[in-house]
Amino acid sequence: MDHLDKLENQSIYIIREAYKQFKDIAILWSIGKDSTTLMWLVRKAFYGKVPFPALHIDTSYKFNEIYEFRDEWAKKWGIKLVVGKNDQSLSSGMGPDQQDKLSCCGQLKTDALKQTIDKYRYKALLLGIRRDEHGIRAKERVFSPRNKQFQWDYKDQPPELWDQFKNKQQGEQHIRVHPLLHWTELDIWMYIHRENIPIVSLYFARDGKRYRSIGCEPCCAPVDSNADTVDKMVEELKTTKVSERSGRAQDKERAYMMQKLRALGYM
Repeated sequence: MDHLDKLENQSIYIIREAYKQFKDIAILWSIGKDSTTLMWLVRKAFYGKVPFPALHIDTSYKFNEIYEFRDEWAKKWGIKLVVGKNDQSLSSGMGPDQQDKLSCCGQLKTDALKQTIDKYRYKALLLGIRRDEHGIRAKERVFSPRNKQFQWDYKDQPPELWDQFKNKQQGEQHIRVHPLLHWTELDIWMYIHRENIPIVSLYFARDGKRYRSIGCEPCCAPVDSNADTVDKMVEELKTTKVSERSGRAQDKERAYMMQKLRALGYM
């Protein structure tokens, strides 16, 4: 069994364990490389099916390529797609150019997520975050509890020694489940290559530029790269010194801001 097989097996175990414990569960699908890899693993775990809804939080500012990919592959994979929006904030004019990024993400992502969870009464969510992606995400657990306001206390997380996960819900807790927490960005791309997983075209270089991380179009900038195939991305990642999220809006990527966002319920 090679490295990718071990990662895959552990993730599938976590996915199945989460589904066993929480029937009111959904997968958060941002359409990025990580959440699409997670979707692929869910389909493997359940023999080609996704037995719970896929939740996409739509800020209305995503790249067109994201919406096109979402609709195409949700149909091909037979996914029950749930789209969550903060319509009240959008109708009031909230957007990346109107407020600071902390306020914008708070209303269009975090509040939209909270509203959707509350509407559909999800007890748990599967998310495709990784520890190596950001210093604050390194503090997460595989089964990570939130309080009834969906807030995260990063100072009070359950121990997970020897892969013994605290997967029981207490009271009105909401649980975030992170089956890719132990993966790296390089692992993700090597797995995408091995499995031939479909990925949004934004990741592939055009005219010497590509996106390492995608989200809202006004908040993302491409990085210098000639990696126009997955093979080339894998080789690039073996030597690059550029941060994965270097192209994202920096006023929310700073450690304090990201920590504050995640404490309030951000993805």
